[in-house]
Amino acid sequence: METLLEVENITLGYSEDIDILHNVSINIAPSTITGMIGLNGAGKTTLVKGIYGFLKPKQGRILFEGEDITDIKPYSLIYKGIWYLPQDSSLFPYLSVEDNLYIPIKPLQLSRNEIKKRIKEIFEQFPDLGEKRKKKAGDLSGGQQKMLECAMVLLVRPKLLFVDEPAVGLAPKVAIEMYERIVEFLHWGMTIFLIDHNVRKVIELSSYVYVMSLGRIASEGPKDHFEGELKQQVRHWLGL
Repeated sequence: METLLEVENITLGYSEDIDILHNVSINIAPSTITGMIGLNGAGKTTLVKGIYGFLKPKQGRILFEGEDITDIKPYSLIYKGIWYLPQDSSLFPYLSVEDNLYIPIKPLQLSRNEIKKRIKEIFEQFPDLGEKRKKKAGDLSGGQQKMLECAMVLLVRPKLLFVDEPAVGLAPKVAIEMYERIVEFLHWGMTIFLIDHNVRKVIELSSYVYVMSLGRIASEGPKDHFEGELKQQVRHWLGL
């Protein structure tokens, strides 16, 4: 199977003497949605922080397109084509909507005409943001802020996108739109690693799923492996 991202036997934690993840290995195939489910505190977000360079693994390595990126700095990953959409807001609240859009696109060294073209396309796809382009991002509703973050993703057009709990705190209607945007990212040629507590939605959208429990991969397989007796299986995987 072709692999875009490969995590090999990662062990890491937030302190020298306490490990959160223990020998975790995952593979993410290109042009797919790979999902990860697990209880709060299982280590899902810790894994993403380790992959993205916010935490340094004590052992193991991370390969992206065959290149070892284990020790790379987070700010350098955008140049590699990797983007992180965290659970918490990644916006600059005191800057305008338009200014927030320009921040992630500057490192890409696109021509001025290409930047203007992409910004115009974004406001056509997100007309509500176009109407509020001069408004501070922090003054937007929670749903509008999520759409602004989605707009930033479409501007950058990364090869690999990490999405962490995308619908937390959103109204049901906005949550549905958020999941639709994730599928749209796939159609734009991105590869998605989706981390979510919404088990059914992860299995619905993903082609391959990992279950994390107590810092270890408890189960994994294609989505067909997870369908059927879903409730009973999940209770078993998560030790409930």
